[in-house]
Amino acid sequence: MSNNWTKLCSHSDLIGHSGICALVDDQQIALFYLPEQLQVFAVSNYDPVGKANVISRGIIGSSGDDLFVASPLYKERYRLTDGFCLDDEALSLKAWPARIHDGQVEVQLAA
Repeated sequence: MSNNWTKLCSHSDLIGHSGICALVDDQQIALFYLPEQLQVFAVSNYDPVGKANVISRGIIGSSGDDLFVASPLYKERYRLTDGFCLDDEALSLKAWPARIHDGQVEVQLAA
């Protein structure tokens, strides 16, 4: 895997248990932050069912060991780790490795 990490925002810009959106090269990325684990997830902000950039406004939840974001439009649940849709295996969101490093949120956009 490449070491090409792109800085998106400051750690202080994140909102615990919620999403924010970042724009990188005309692509919207939804960032979700779990403060207890100091863990951040990055998935596409585009909802493939609702055809709108709204995923960052979704609700974080869990099903078994799977953390997910539920789309705010039609409630499909997408796993935060890899973007897989728990409700329809034909659907998915693009997902990227993300981390907090030296107070910055970074996403690995290219492998």
